[in-house]
Amino acid sequence: MQVQLTVNSKAVTLDAPPNTLLVQALREHLHLTGTHVGCDTAQCGACTVLLDGRAIKSCNVLLGQVAGSSVQTIEGVAAADGTLHPMQAAFKECHGLQCGFCTTGMVMSAIDLCNRQPDASEAEIREQLEGNLCRCTGYHNIVRAVRQGATAMKA
Repeated sequence: MQVQLTVNSKAVTLDAPPNTLLVQALREHLHLTGTHVGCDTAQCGACTVLLDGRAIKSCNVLLGQVAGSSVQTIEGVAAADGTLHPMQAAFKECHGLQCGFCTTGMVMSAIDLCNRQPDASEAEIREQLEGNLCRCTGYHNIVRAVRQGATAMKA
């Protein structure tokens, strides 16, 4: 099956079996390995990408379901010159990561959240990030990073 979509602002055509998961297509066909596979059951959020601007878990979406859509992965959020996206910079500055496994999904979810709710409260941030699991940080610095990233995204 051939599927056309836009990934990180580039038009791509993928030839893959109909049961190919989006996360598999990104990692195995396009070699965009920043999107992590954690649980394979849409519980952990490590595979979160933006689909037409909204955060989704790519481990439970079939490639055929996203035909004609726009997908943005962590590889596509930094500027062309390598300047970090404000949310990436905030995670770095606020120490919002430790092992880094969940970070790409957290950043993608945080970008979506801040695009929709730029003035989200701490409670709203914690609620919106419930679908992204982190085993290392305790979330305090992640919430701080999201708040700082939101402020920077508004500027």
